[in-house]
Amino acid sequence: MNPRRHRLAATLLAWLPAIAAAQATYLPPDELIANALMAQPEVQAASARAVAARAEARALAAGSYEYEASVIPQRRTTDASGDYSEWEAQVGRRIRLPGKARLDREIGLHGTTAADLRLDDAEHQAARRLLALWMDWLRTAQVAGETAQQQALMTRERDALARRVQLGDAARRELDLFEAERAQLQALALAAQAAAEAARQALAGQFPQIPLPERVPELPDPASLPGGAAPWRALIVERSHEIGIAVEDATRQSLVADRARADRRPDPSVGVRVMNDRGGAERAIGLVLSVPIGYTHRSALAASESANALAMAAEADGMRRMIGQEAWATVQAAESRLAQWQAQRVALAAQTTATRRTRRAWELGETALGEYLLALRSEHQVRLAEAQARVDALEAGLLVRVDSHELWHPELPGESHEHAAAMPRGE
Repeated sequence: MNPRRHRLAATLLAWLPAIAAAQATYLPPDELIANALMAQPEVQAASARAVAARAEARALAAGSYEYEASVIPQRRTTDASGDYSEWEAQVGRRIRLPGKARLDREIGLHGTTAADLRLDDAEHQAARRLLALWMDWLRTAQVAGETAQQQALMTRERDALARRVQLGDAARRELDLFEAERAQLQALALAAQAAAEAARQALAGQFPQIPLPERVPELPDPASLPGGAAPWRALIVERSHEIGIAVEDATRQSLVADRARADRRPDPSVGVRVMNDRGGAERAIGLVLSVPIGYTHRSALAASESANALAMAAEADGMRRMIGQEAWATVQAAESRLAQWQAQRVALAAQTTATRRTRRAWELGETALGEYLLALRSEHQVRLAEAQARVDALEAGLLVRVDSHELWHPELPGESHEHAAAMPRGE
């Protein structure tokens, strides 16, 4: 690790205990995350493909250069000497020329590394989906809870007004207005509760390994990214699985191109041939050497694989640029969502004060009930906006931590899945 990255890691690690303590109150327990992610179908599929890649690497290392045996029994009939039993047998194999075995082993190794990175990326994508579903549940639950509180407040206000109507201190039409407003709020509460139940069911269905709490946890105030934006952008790019996969695929294809160029020199076949003729009266043993003759087809294949290698190298460069842009957007979104929540919090404080003063004015007869109801409606909308902005800001900050592998990634890329034991070296 270079000095700059060392300082970056030290800065972020210094903040991790405080961040972990804050998140522990509203995120699922860390000890449940690994099993929940590994149970996802796409992760299991990637794990099976990693096993297949290891088997393919072993096959490449061993090579397809197997021994071939042939036996030809025959019977010779002559007019002069009668019949003879004869036979001939041959055993041989192709010989992998120097350098090709090394290329085959390296091709298999990079294929295995790419498969392991794809497994890591499948877990990463599952972690992102878990975060999205968990925060969506919190978001809808916050909206449902806030709407229920507003409905309870409206019910208390309506009951107080009903008593005033009975005492003759308020007009019946004001109670009718309250009833209409309360009914409308009840409809909103039912819709919010349905959305919260749907989000809860989606989370439980996708991640049944994580039990959901009966009560919605309290959410902390969002905080800015420790250390500033630049270190997090760099960490997201540095630990990107997509970049690692693209680089490994490009490297593997470059080796495949080298292997195709090496195949322009065809592998010879060497064998031993034994013959028994004329009932054993004649015996022979010889060496068999055969070499394929042809150049155009092999040369065209080498040119094709070389072009594919150039294409994949360009795609790897494009992946670096894309991940760099996505890292910038992810960190920028965290900063922007935090600023939006801060603005919503200021708006909520101002609207709460305005509603309180409007209520006092209505009680003193200085303003109409409609103006007070409008203030209540505005406060409800601002409270909902603040609650949603809070969840959005928390989610954006957590997404930065997930994409940088500081959350729900116990091990870094290349360390989480062991490669196969040393493969046979072949020739």
